[in-house]
Amino acid sequence: MKKTLIKYPFLTQDAEVYENDNGHKIVLAHKEGEMVSVSSWVKTGSINEDDENNGISHFLEHLMFKGTHRHKVGEFDRMLESKGAIVNAATWKDYTFFYITLPKGENNKYFDLAIDLHADMMMDPVFPAEELGAPFDINDKTVTDKRERHVVIEEIRMRKDQPWTQVYNICNYNMYTKHPYKRDVIGTPEIISRLTKEDVDNYYRTFYTPKNVTTIVVGDFDHEEVLNKIVSKFTFPNRHESEPRVYELDKPVQATKYIETKSNVQTSYAMFGWLGPRACELKDSICLDLISIIFGDGVSSRLQQNLIEKMQDKIFNVVSTEHYQFRDGNNFFIQANFKPEAKDKAIELLKKELQNLTDAPITGEELLKSKKRIKSRFASDAETVSEIGENIGYYETVCGSLKLIEDYLRDLESITLEDLNNTIHKYLSIDNAVISVLVPEK
Repeated sequence: MKKTLIKYPFLTQDAEVYENDNGHKIVLAHKEGEMVSVSSWVKTGSINEDDENNGISHFLEHLMFKGTHRHKVGEFDRMLESKGAIVNAATWKDYTFFYITLPKGENNKYFDLAIDLHADMMMDPVFPAEELGAPFDINDKTVTDKRERHVVIEEIRMRKDQPWTQVYNICNYNMYTKHPYKRDVIGTPEIISRLTKEDVDNYYRTFYTPKNVTTIVVGDFDHEEVLNKIVSKFTFPNRHESEPRVYELDKPVQATKYIETKSNVQTSYAMFGWLGPRACELKDSICLDLISIIFGDGVSSRLQQNLIEKMQDKIFNVVSTEHYQFRDGNNFFIQANFKPEAKDKAIELLKKELQNLTDAPITGEELLKSKKRIKSRFASDAETVSEIGENIGYYETVCGSLKLIEDYLRDLESITLEDLNNTIHKYLSIDNAVISVLVPEK
């Protein structure tokens, strides 16, 4: 088994990365205290879906909690939550992850239970038909089943009524041509309604494979003992190991793309979106994080100050920025909620603020403050076992290697005003923007 030591900032000991002969990675990180975190990150999400199974990753995430051959549905949650555990999971474009955070318990009793149950769920889910629910015609209004298939479909329908989701999905879809990132992670009712148990099982056995899974344990424990437990329990039976999928990266639009949609909303929404660097391109990614803080994150940001705090004519209710980081290329967004009657003026003001990033370049004071905020966040994240586990999972799964984290603070400190200016010109031209606007029907 290959072992690599990683100098994780703010931790008192190096993190240990083990790679088993079958490709399964195990990361052990030391954090003093009584709390421990056990998680597994799987390199699959909407990136591995197509038009026939879009949403299956998220659907599978739900079904993973529906029991194993050893434990019936509900036992997993009851046994752990009675010990004070937080149990949850999440699905995004590049990954699905499952985690347990809990106190170790006397003589590590709760900790041992968490490892055992987590491994059982990851290795031996049964997807029982009585929990899955039968495929059905989505147009058949007489079907009133309450099983998991219908829970997910109802979740999709509720999201469709959320204005921010609508404006984001339209923006995201138009930023791509062929890449799977263009699809909504949660899928559609039509697809979820027709997926079979065999579809789910095949997807699980194809992507929940040793090479796709990283298991992470954070806390104060005997590393050799925990490593041996995980190796013995993560056996990956009946898997269909396949080669990693590689997709052609989309290029940004070469002229501003504007899409306006009417919906049952009372105010208007806008989202400007850009394609950015890959997550593993660490320095460019950090630059966009800094720009996001300076431009649109918090009450002291430029957008908040110029378009809300100092505006005499109150047009905007919300204005901010987001930087999402992905394996095959990040996304940068400006998002705003404003008065419908001021749509044209609102769009022009957003464009003007974007242009001001070049015309009124970022100052040394702005750069220093944003660096301090990122360092403070990083240090804060290193205070809890759950946040450490999530950071490790992100670097291993999305960036491809935890090794990058060793350079993070050094790269952050080295960034100059010229670097930020170059990043703005490289990624945030209005010519490369997709603009999605959602307006009231009436």
